[in-house]
Amino acid sequence: MDIVKNLEIKLKSLLEFIKNEFQTIRGSRPSPRMIEDIKVEYFGQMTPIKALGSISIVPPREINVSLWDGSMVSAVAKAIEESSLKVTANVDGNTIRMNLPSLTEERRKELEKIIKKITEETKIRIRGSRDEANREIKRMEDEKKFSEDMAFKKKEDVQKVIDKYNGEIDKILDNKLKEILE
Repeated sequence: MDIVKNLEIKLKSLLEFIKNEFQTIRGSRPSPRMIEDIKVEYFGQMTPIKALGSISIVPPREINVSLWDGSMVSAVAKAIEESSLKVTANVDGNTIRMNLPSLTEERRKELEKIIKKITEETKIRIRGSRDEANREIKRMEDEKKFSEDMAFKKKEDVQKVIDKYNGEIDKILDNKLKEILE
């Protein structure tokens, strides 16, 4: 398989990874992703909330969870309150309501550090993928499978792909920072 295509596949998965990570981090707008993967013990199994009920958003800052099994309400509410979200879960029958307060300046700075750290770790993985692709190109050149010109062209292609994905990650970071600072 082509080295550049392999690299693109790896980078697409890294891009999806960072998008998913950022969705779990609270900005000023609520998202179902913030709570859907919180685990609760259900019949001896650790089960994500998304498997126990439906999650909905009530603008501007409320998340509702309607549970299918009423016996799980208190366990789910407790799991949400113990999560990193730092919110209070209000129980209303089989529904749990969470009102997300406005972010404090301190919390905004904390979240900014977290997303910048995730971004930097992702970029390090991208650089590792680039280095791996370049080593593969060098190996192919040494084995005379690529000419010197072909190897040079492949390395240029690899760098173009890297630049494209770094740009996309920067856009995702900027959007998340704007969301947090809203």
